[in-house]
Amino acid sequence: MPFIQVTMLEGRTVEQKHALISALTEAAVASVGAKPESVRVALYEVSGDDWGVAGEAMSVLKARGDR
Repeated sequence: MPFIQVTMLEGRTVEQKHALISALTEAAVASVGAKPESVRVALYEVSGDDWGVAGEAMSVLKARGDR
């Protein structure tokens, strides 16, 4: 049973998250031959203050226009 975990910055729509779940499930079916009903996907969203790149919070980088 494939279990796929995705950590990403918050801010995507429900529709985008549902599309991601569907695409990841399809990828698991195609790549490892899993049955769709056996694939599990968990999405974890974090704020820009909880995500860092090169020593700086993503919220700071976005505010500065670097991301």
